[in-house]
Amino acid sequence: MARQRCCGLVEEEPLCRRFRAEGGEETVVLGVDELEAIRLKDAVGLDQEACASQMGLSRPTFQRLLTQARRKVAEALAGGKHMHVEGGVYQMKNRQFECKACGHVWEEPPCTEGGKHGYELPCPQCGSMEKFKLQEGARHACGGHGSHGGGCGCGGH
Repeated sequence: MARQRCCGLVEEEPLCRRFRAEGGEETVVLGVDELEAIRLKDAVGLDQEACASQMGLSRPTFQRLLTQARRKVAEALAGGKHMHVEGGVYQMKNRQFECKACGHVWEEPPCTEGGKHGYELPCPQCGSMEKFKLQEGARHACGGHGSHGGGCGCGGH
């Protein structure tokens, strides 16, 4: 029996979750983690090692996830099928911000529906609203580097 794969880290929830094929009746379901793999590799243009690192997966696991995702997208496009983005094995990443006023760097948990999305969050150190969102591995204004979390935090499966 194959063991369950570790959670892939996802930057943001998908903006659009339903794609309708003209005249299509069947539906292909693409996981949120699969969409993130396609986004990082094909839209952002990262190499597989960087994609795997961003998602907290091994390179072979990322390769399998990307292959499966591309197969599903091709099936939907070539077969005239609807595509829904839902489910998957993933965990949302914390968001990291840096204050422009004092240089303080902090993390916020992923925003939830009705939660704070970032623009309305003040710096916890100085209260300034002047901040920017850091991408993982981004250089801080102070010259340091963003933190790189290890593992997926999913309970060790």
